[in-house]
Amino acid sequence: MRSWRWYLSKVMRLFLRWFRLCPRRGRRKRSGRVRDLWNYGTVLLKSLYYNVLTNSDTVLDCVFEPIYWLVDNMTRWFGVVFVSLVIVLTSSIVIIIYLCVLPIIFSTYPVHWILWHLCYGHWNLLMLVFHYYKATTTCPGFPPQEKSDIPTVTICKKCIVPKPARTHHCSICNRCILKMDHHCPWLNNCVGHFNHRYFFSFCLYMTMGCAYCSISAKDMFLDAYDAIESSYQTPPPAFSHQERMVHKSLVYLWVLTSSVAVALGSLTLWHAVLITRGETSVERHINRRERKRLKLRGKIFRNPYHHGKINNWRRFFGVEKRSDWLTRVLLPSCHLPHGDGLTWDCPAYRNNTVAI
Repeated sequence: MRSWRWYLSKVMRLFLRWFRLCPRRGRRKRSGRVRDLWNYGTVLLKSLYYNVLTNSDTVLDCVFEPIYWLVDNMTRWFGVVFVSLVIVLTSSIVIIIYLCVLPIIFSTYPVHWILWHLCYGHWNLLMLVFHYYKATTTCPGFPPQEKSDIPTVTICKKCIVPKPARTHHCSICNRCILKMDHHCPWLNNCVGHFNHRYFFSFCLYMTMGCAYCSISAKDMFLDAYDAIESSYQTPPPAFSHQERMVHKSLVYLWVLTSSVAVALGSLTLWHAVLITRGETSVERHINRRERKRLKLRGKIFRNPYHHGKINNWRRFFGVEKRSDWLTRVLLPSCHLPHGDGLTWDCPAYRNNTVAI
């Protein structure tokens, strides 16, 4: 046990150190004292985060770390809200179709058109619900945390674990994701190797369903809109409360489905282009920078995961034979994607290409 003399000497050393930093009265000006205190504080602050590898990017990351944390946590919380919003809006459209649209179809359309709307509409709804459920509940895929013989390309700076090819870190999930495309708040889940097909299929069938409702209900929307506008006439037409609700519901259905068809259709088209090229959203930006870098060196960049347009789609949907286009694409299917997401077979290129 340390004696009181040791504590006294410790206090005296600290006092003398502070006394040296604060010069005696009359020997220095006040500006010199402030400068010494500022330099001393700067040294103390730098000693807390000093690193030989520190650069401007690291400093900016440290400064914006609270903002990143706030955005990540808000996105994680809003993901639940967005999923609930998708369920509520989709359910409202389905309810309006059953209560307002189908009775009009049954009373005015011929039999063959009634069968078409019943078959196509329910098939589209089934595919939409199935793929959305699978996209939100399927794990995107994580690299192994323990030591293994799987080839890796780098070390994740956040997880401090080896990262296989096409693996990237998601700051919202706080994990590395196999073949990460992006974090989707509408799914409250990352889009990765094992649920990428479900995500794209959901976007595709949602776009098809919204376009189908918008086109099919166009005449109903025009009639409902004219009826609502006529209510401002003098005297107004004698519509019952139920008829007015039907008119407003048809306008709501057409506006919502048309807007979603345009917005989500653009996103679906963009992802279709990426699938055709054998890329993800993250790899699109990486490959573009790499393409510019190699072009300055007189070389040509080739995406090492591009197997041809048709083969890229076959690999994406897991199609191995012709019948799979029906059983695995046009019907609900829970089959696993091509590969395990850890290793990738790359096609051989000629000598004038470079694969990264």
